[in-house]
Amino acid sequence: MVFQLASRPATPADKDFLFQLYAGTRMAEIAGFGWNEAQKQAFLTLQFTAQQRWYENAYPSAEQRVLLLESRAIGRTIVDRQMEAAILVDISLLPENRGQGIGTTVLRELLEQCRRYGVPFRLQVLRTNPAQRLYARLGFRKTGEDALYLQMEWRPDSSTTITPPGRPDSV
Repeated sequence: MVFQLASRPATPADKDFLFQLYAGTRMAEIAGFGWNEAQKQAFLTLQFTAQQRWYENAYPSAEQRVLLLESRAIGRTIVDRQMEAAILVDISLLPENRGQGIGTTVLRELLEQCRRYGVPFRLQVLRTNPAQRLYARLGFRKTGEDALYLQMEWRPDSSTTITPPGRPDSV
């Protein structure tokens, strides 16, 4: 499938969109808590702020990009490009844009960038996140684990062939 996919650097003006995106990744998780809407919003706001601060402190040189589908914001990536490896800090899409191959397209472009520079691509994924199957299909291999997360890595010498169907601009 070919998408009119692009990206741009995130700016402070994206805060509301980024919160909406974050909330979309957590709604199913908190749905069973029995909270009213105000409680959900307070919790999500607190968690979103904590996540943003943690990312800024843990990955100060990471680039956060807003993903655009036909000029409409639909997701984001945060990638920390270091000399020895690139690290996928976060990738997320709005719920209505998941399961359509968009994430795969974005990841393939990021892998192709890593291939060009000859660096591995690393990430960490929750054990319960179904995206780990996608990462495995793309050639990521488990390199470690803890109680909550799997650490995974893709290497440019991987036998998996990365052929981006359509190159998004600066993903």
